[in-house]
Amino acid sequence: MRYVDLPKPGGPENFILAEGPVPSPKAGEIVIRVEAAGVNRPDLMQRAGEYAPPADASSILGLEVAGTVAVASGKWKVGDRVCALVHGGGYAEYSIAAEAQALKIPEGISMEEAGGFPETYFTVWANVFQIGRLSEGEWLLVHGGTSGIGTTAIQLALALGAKVIATAGSDGKCEAIRALGGEAINYKTEDFVAEVKRITGDKGANVVLDMIGGPYTPKNIDCLAKDGRIVQIATQQGPEVMVDLRKLMAKRGNLTGSLLRPRTGPEKAAIAKGLEEKVLPLWAAKKVKVLVDKTFPMEKVADAHRYLEAGEHVGKVILRVNEGQA
Repeated sequence: MRYVDLPKPGGPENFILAEGPVPSPKAGEIVIRVEAAGVNRPDLMQRAGEYAPPADASSILGLEVAGTVAVASGKWKVGDRVCALVHGGGYAEYSIAAEAQALKIPEGISMEEAGGFPETYFTVWANVFQIGRLSEGEWLLVHGGTSGIGTTAIQLALALGAKVIATAGSDGKCEAIRALGGEAINYKTEDFVAEVKRITGDKGANVVLDMIGGPYTPKNIDCLAKDGRIVQIATQQGPEVMVDLRKLMAKRGNLTGSLLRPRTGPEKAAIAKGLEEKVLPLWAAKKVKVLVDKTFPMEKVADAHRYLEAGEHVGKVILRVNEGQA
């Protein structure tokens, strides 16, 4: 099979296409003939040498794929259309996935869209709903509102009856947030703390989903509602912060967070089960979707990384794999 190799960490120019054997599954695993693979920020960090994958992970980049089952296990049959969260190995013509972390692709959904589903929907379901316990009628504040995570969180929260405010760095991106049904704040021209308080009638956000960290953390506390929950999923502006814990205590606030990739197989399977029960029906009914901003052939993986790094996308960047291959 063909796959994307990274002989040494660094810039996107270090990627090369290589040939290797189709991976062999262990018990409880399936092999997927990949047609689409999502490109995500952790991929950029791993490529640059800033993020070490788990010791048991594939050395090939890529955390999510969509395609057809080539080697079956459990409930899956050869030829089934699936998308899956994978433990690395997504930038390849064949990829291994735990059978419990694969999901059936609804009828009418393209492989490109499905290729961008697992990483963002697993992340949002686990953090906003399982950890953050977002409920109907509550306010969710999402930073990075036009990222893959952001566009997913906006749609899913609204579909399940919550209200959403999201931040972005341009008027165009704010329009994209409004088009999804959320309230938008341009963090470059507006004070998001003041705007959150204004929009919520001075009540604040019940749940904050933050991938920024650093200077955003004390501001998140400032705009948190009583009994609110801040869920940290990344620290793009730094992991170390100075906060006034008295403000958090006075609001009975909860500051927590999680990482998806280090979670155990059973933990990821539990997230997949929640998605299967609560989210796949919404996806099948087109009440939520994956916003695919741009696709690239696997041969242009370096361009895909450059495009994602530029930060002008709205939604997901996808690699097309096995194009024209029998």
